[in-house]
Amino acid sequence: MIVDTPRGRFGAYFAGDGAPEVLALHPLALSGAIWTGAGDGADARLRLLGLDARGHGESPWDGQPFTVEDMADDAAAVIEATAPGPVGVIGLSMGGSTALMLAARRPDLVSRLVIADGSACYGPDRVGQWAERAWSAEFKPRARQLEFQRDRWFGPDFRAAHPGTVSRVCDIFLRTSGAVHAAACRALGGLDATGLLGTITAPTLVVVGADDYATPPAMARVIAAGIPGAELTELAGARHMSLIERPSEWPRIEAHLGG
Repeated sequence: MIVDTPRGRFGAYFAGDGAPEVLALHPLALSGAIWTGAGDGADARLRLLGLDARGHGESPWDGQPFTVEDMADDAAAVIEATAPGPVGVIGLSMGGSTALMLAARRPDLVSRLVIADGSACYGPDRVGQWAERAWSAEFKPRARQLEFQRDRWFGPDFRAAHPGTVSRVCDIFLRTSGAVHAAACRALGGLDATGLLGTITAPTLVVVGADDYATPPAMARVIAAGIPGAELTELAGARHMSLIERPSEWPRIEAHLGG
């Protein structure tokens, strides 16, 4: 579906009937389509709207640099355009960083929060490290980036047991332009939301794969320690795409978002 807002048009995946009750924010260089069928039907039960970040999926992009704050404000505009009140928010990876910023900037729009494999800050060397990632994202052929991505996203057992799921995520990655991938890398390099964590009032569940080396459990612990009352769950054997690798975690997510 396409959502029109004062900030522009945005693509989105929507499951269920009526107004969305949960906004889901996707990882770097993917799209809202990753939430298709999430949690064995949890997407439909939650009336989940999977937003395409600018330049990803069906969302247009003007080619200009943007920040995580910009993506958070985009998400706020989509909530205001589609929902009658505050919604639950799920953020995975880059989406988790965006969700943190959204919850801090617009607490009136976020009723409950799930942060999965996200980060509030990538450390003191983040600008340079993400600049290197941006160069590879833009200039290295997309197909040659897949081996690096697959290993970060999913553990070897999951890749062997669920090749169809892995292939579907890879296809979304291949359809994402290198230019917007690079721009999003630079946005993450500029992120430092650590000082905002204490201002987040939405009840928060933090989830991380114990084997996630893209956003390691230490980053999740910083988030959980910084947000008042947050709960933390570390999923044994899971890597960066923990919410895809562990559909068994979705009943807990549904219970959290349902209050």
